[in-house]
Amino acid sequence: MIGMAPASPSARSATTAGPAAATRPRNRRQLIVGAAGRVFSERGYHRASMEEVAAGVGISAAALYRHFPNKYALFAECAHVMVDGLVAALDEVPPGAPLTDVLTALTRVTVAHRASGGVYRWEARYLNREDRRRLAVKFGRLVERVDEAVQRELPLSDGRLRAMAALGAIGSITMHRTTIAQRRAESLLVASALRVATTDPAAGRPAAHPVELPARPVPRTRREEILAASVPLFARNGFASVTNGQIAQAVGLTPSALYRHYPGKIDILAAACLQAAGLLAQGVERNLHEVSGPHEAVVALAATYVAYSFEYTELNSVAEAELVGLPAELRRPLVLAQRKHIAVWERQLRLARPELDPAQARVLVHAGFGAVVETGRRLRWRDSPGHRESVTALVVGTLGL
Repeated sequence: MIGMAPASPSARSATTAGPAAATRPRNRRQLIVGAAGRVFSERGYHRASMEEVAAGVGISAAALYRHFPNKYALFAECAHVMVDGLVAALDEVPPGAPLTDVLTALTRVTVAHRASGGVYRWEARYLNREDRRRLAVKFGRLVERVDEAVQRELPLSDGRLRAMAALGAIGSITMHRTTIAQRRAESLLVASALRVATTDPAAGRPAAHPVELPARPVPRTRREEILAASVPLFARNGFASVTNGQIAQAVGLTPSALYRHYPGKIDILAAACLQAAGLLAQGVERNLHEVSGPHEAVVALAATYVAYSFEYTELNSVAEAELVGLPAELRRPLVLAQRKHIAVWERQLRLARPELDPAQARVLVHAGFGAVVETGRRLRWRDSPGHRESVTALVVGTLGL
């Protein structure tokens, strides 16, 4: 107003800082980590940006950098926060508590953070060695606690494998977006994890017919050689860390020569994902050909998926881990192939268990996939008929057949 003396610099500062300070949430760092976890889970570490995270919290990128100096620091905290939450939940469960109580505590935390919890499963490979070591120590504490409870429930020599299967079933909720109420998801996953934890994998559960997989593709063209050489590199180092020079060197080409066969590195990744989807679809078609009913069909699906995961471990891990990094136009046919594959499982599982609705069936199918991932890692993907049968038995256990 005219005639009003101008405010002093200190007064202006107090006037502008006061409302901001009053409205700034005290848990802003927690909000940032939650938003970042969702972005990293949906887009992958390398495609995610600090600007996206800041927008998710409703702050500027500059404000974000006051809490985290760079994207890696934020990513590392996201990777640790889920495991820290699980460890804290178990710390509140009394020693010697029933297995159901242990699994319920883990499931509640996981379901509550399903949108951001997927960072650990695939993206953790981008952590540096020290952060990976720290994460492994924390996860080891979880496994030990679950293993103890599993052994009390059913004393068998393979309690650790059953514990990993149960954790895989619970953690699977972070890897898909099936719409289901939180309490229903918790109930379903606890029951699934309890079943698999008390399944005897030594008994085996082979399919009624031997599993027949498509033959491993033999590279016959330069394009196929490039694809075959790229998959192990992507699996070992992560797509973003592999250079065109490394791919070219693996096949004896110059980096510029790659462009005669693929427009870019991302097209090699898309080809790998399509190959994975095609091989799995062929395997399912072959092994469902002569089944006599839905129960046998579900067992055949489980045995096929397990065999495929052991036979094509590198290819499957690349397809699972790197799908989120593909541009929408390249990802679309792969998402459609995934939905078609899951629809086959859903139909047969609901025929075998008519009490399930579509969402429940999909959640259980993904729980079976999660059990395969964690038990496969536990077995270091060492392929043998015994390992395949044990993991198949555990997958069938997650499904409640």
